[in-house]
Amino acid sequence: MVADRGTGAVLTIRVVGETGSTNADLLAAAATGAEEGLWLRAERQSAGRGRLGRDWVDGAGNLFASTIVRLRPHDPAAHTLTLVAAVALADAIAMSAPGLATIKWPNDLMVGDAKLSGILLERSGDAVVIGFGVNLASQPALTDRRTTSLTALGVALTPEALLAGLVERFAAWLAIWRRGDGSVVRAAWEERAHPRGTPLRVRLPDGSERSGRFDGLDADGALRLIGGDGRTGTVHAGDVSA
Repeated sequence: MVADRGTGAVLTIRVVGETGSTNADLLAAAATGAEEGLWLRAERQSAGRGRLGRDWVDGAGNLFASTIVRLRPHDPAAHTLTLVAAVALADAIAMSAPGLATIKWPNDLMVGDAKLSGILLERSGDAVVIGFGVNLASQPALTDRRTTSLTALGVALTPEALLAGLVERFAAWLAIWRRGDGSVVRAAWEERAHPRGTPLRVRLPDGSERSGRFDGLDADGALRLIGGDGRTGTVHAGDVSA
């Protein structure tokens, strides 16, 4: 256990050898009263989940970890925690590999066009469980996208070391988010993302596609795209590629 210097809350890290899904475990724990600040890391994960219903493939030596945030009456919109999580993870990785990874909307970490990590938020009542999967020692071979790992990029980082940095940075950014400093969080996200003007394609949940140039985030965290007609539109859900 460690104390969060910003809030005085107790942060608890539990480690298990193997589980189906750290997110599923913490959703169950939240339903029985588990408090904010609990983290669960698994050395192996057999039924991990990613965004948009995808599986998250297990790999020994990678990071599989989740935490609980308990929403309070005056907290910002819960879905904007995805920006907090992405910035915190980018910062934690930058402690060992500065400038290596960039954020792809809303919360994937990329090295070039290869995926390094994913983040999944799931809510039950006032509990938001945030799961982090990071390719440290190895990466899955996927048919629909390129992937990479820190080891493949010449960076040696253990799950324990990355999680220690992530716990610290997440607590710091959560405190900023709770103060209502949404513009600070969005600015930090954009500093760690691809530059404005980057051409992007978005596959929407209905299977259609939109394309345009990246124009930052709106106040709600949605993706802003400038279309070919010069008009700016927003995307609230979808799968982004450059």
